[in-house]
Formats: sequence, C-alpha cells, structure tokens
Amino acid sequence: MTPVHQKNGHKFSHRQVEIGGRSIHVVTSGNTDNRPLLFLHGFPENWRAYEKVMSLLAGDFYVMAIDLPGVGESAGLAANDKRSIAALVHELILELHMHEVTLVGHDVGGMVVYAYLQAYPDSLASAVIMDVAIPGIDPWEEVKRNPFIWHFAFHAIPDLPEKLITGKERLYFDYFFNVLSAKPESINDEARDIYSAAFTTPGSLKTALGWYRAFPQDEKDNLSVKGKRIETPVLYIRGKQEYGDIDTYLKGFRESGFQNINGAVIEDCGHFSFEEQPDKVASLIEKFKKANEPAVI
Repeated sequence: MTPVHQKNGHKFSHRQVEIGGRSIHVVTSGNTDNRPLLFLHGFPENWRAYEKVMSLLAGDFYVMAIDLPGVGESAGLAANDKRSIAALVHELILELHMHEVTLVGHDVGGMVVYAYLQAYPDSLASAVIMDVAIPGIDPWEEVKRNPFIWHFAFHAIPDLPEKLITGKERLYFDYFFNVLSAKPESINDEARDIYSAAFTTPGSLKTALGWYRAFPQDEKDNLSVKGKRIETPVLYIRGKQEYGDIDTYLKGFRESGFQNINGAVIEDCGHFSFEEQPDKVASLIEKFKKANEPAVI
C-alpha cells in the first residue's frame, strides 16, 4: 500500500521509484490529469520544504517533490555535480511518463534546474528558479566573496565539516534558518526536526556537503555551455531580504543564453521564500504558468 499523509485537506502519496538501480523518494498530490510541477529542494532541507506550496497548488496542478539523491529516503549518486543530478531527474521524468513538466528548484535545487535547462532544454514546459546564484554565472564571483556566504568554503573542506556537524545537525541548520530568513518563525520546530532527520540517514550529510564540493565542476560545466540559447520560459524568484539586486542576477541569466526569463521579488521574505511566503510563491507560479500556457485553438 502506498503511504499517504494529509495536509490542509490534500492527500500526499509517498512512493519509491527505481531509477538506474537507485531508489528515489517521490511525493505527489493532485489530479494526474493536471499539468505537472516537479519541485527540487535545497540545503538544508528535503521534499517537505514544499509541502505548503504544494498544498496551495494541488487543486490546479499535479504536484510532485523528491528527496534529492542521497538525502532522506533517496539513494545517492556517485557524483554530486548538478549536471549528474539533472540527468537523474530527467530519467525520473521519463520513468514517470510525464509531459509538459514545469521544474521548480530552490537553492541547490535551482542549480539543478539550471543544469537541466542546459542539458535538456526542449523537454520542459517551463522552469522556476528560486533564491540562488548559479556557479560560473554572474554574479557568482561576487557571491563567493561575500563574507556572509562563509559556508561555501567551509563545506568544501574535506571531512572536517562532517566531524563537526554530525550529532549537531539541528543546531547547525537552525543557524541558516534563523539568519537567512526574514521570518524565521515560519520554519517551525516540526519542520526543522524533519530536515535534521533527513540528513542523519547514512551518507546524507556527506552528500549535502558534496553539493558544495562540486561547485568547481559546476562552474566548468556551466561555462562550457554559456551562450547556448535557452528558449524555455523561466521565472526567477528572490526574497526581498536576500543579498543582491535581482536585476544583476537576471542580467547574468540572459548573458548565459536565457532568452525568456523574468524575475519577481517577494516582500518581507528572505532565502526560504516557499516557507516564509508560500501564498505569494504559489500565486507567482500560478500566474507564470497561466501566462505561458499554449493558446487554445
């Protein structure tokens, strides 16, 4: 029997999908006849990050979220570069026979969406990228120099972060939720416990740190295709309290080859926009989808 839980009147079904011999945890809600949205989380979270937004969108869309490979209930990959993760996501979409998918990614998940667009540009209906800088794409170098982004360098150190964080996951993750949010209270204790638990499964913390250790490879991969024309409609979302000006990010996307990208800033919001302002995120995605629906003849 497929495990099910309910939230805000919506049923969420959990299942494991085998992809290339690896088991991926997939959570779904809504009518399978509706247009599909597939959500990819970032650090330090799992699929549960999108539960609020999925509840709001499940009436009009078929909503799906996964634990990224190596986190929570999903088996890991041999590599943690975003191109490799994007390849697995592509295999998942094919395995589930989904069409006209909108891929939504936050933080590291947004980096995966970018890599996916570069590798499989014609396989998506549209894409949403939230609250992230893309390795190798302006203003990436400026972001890396920002002293408030100290954890990029810390996570890249071999072995030491695992030794310091293991057993203190909740304490460590709380720092990011409290400092990077405009509304830390929106990420409650239940959610924080769930996220911490997702990174205590064997190898999961090492996987998450591996996302950062793969940044040099991500930079090379993204720069190797810079300038490739991407016609897919893309929405880029940032919280108002996020570091940097959204126009700088949009300029970087366009210079990298994105031909059809627009941006949106959410007021009273920091890095975790889908938890801090789920209603606004859901509304932006819905409006974006409606604006990019093919004309009915």
